[in-house]
Amino acid sequence: MSADYMAVERKIDEIEAEMRRIGMWQEEPLPPEMYNFTRAFGMDTMAGAQWLQFILIPRVRSIIAERGDFPNGSAVAVWASREFDGYPGADDLHTLLYEVDRLFD
Repeated sequence: MSADYMAVERKIDEIEAEMRRIGMWQEEPLPPEMYNFTRAFGMDTMAGAQWLQFILIPRVRSIIAERGDFPNGSAVAVWASREFDGYPGADDLHTLLYEVDRLFD
């Protein structure tokens, strides 16, 4: 595994662990219809934490497994700063998302 893949994988693992720690991780799967979103970050069908858990994290893990190309940039941390503003304990999660964004720059 290349250093880039390893660094991203570690950061995604940290994000999952942090989401679990602060109570953002959902144990039950989403209903299939929630995957039919049309707006950025799934805002029309799911909550922000659900988008991270069920869309972003699996997609990044898939790229790693397939040795695919990461995006040329990411602004997840900017979105998260608005999405989780006022959420107790989300500061560390926001930092981790910022660090992932930096890995894709």
